[in-house]
Amino acid sequence: MDTPIDREGKLKCSIEYTLNKIGGKWKTVILWHLGVDGTLRYNELRRLLPGVSHKVLTQQLKELEEDGFINRVQYNTIPPKVEYSMTELGNTLMPILEQMHIWGTEHGSS
Repeated sequence: MDTPIDREGKLKCSIEYTLNKIGGKWKTVILWHLGVDGTLRYNELRRLLPGVSHKVLTQQLKELEEDGFINRVQYNTIPPKVEYSMTELGNTLMPILEQMHIWGTEHGSS
């Protein structure tokens, strides 16, 4: 996992570091669904995220896996089956995501 240090060896802003890891339109929503709904298959995530393209969802899942927030398990079946779940590190984000959910609910988003 990357450390929050810039090219000059200075510590980056911790919020900048966090947003670099989980920011963007889909990563936090993916993490929320995996944290609340548990293990999900790729197509289940697609249905939960209307408007996300195959390319973007695949890339976001890959980045979340590389950063250690989610697990990806591929079963060698026909048709192929892939499941995603939260890691221990990913679960540490749930209190933050819960607060975001509460704030969004209280300020006009459902």
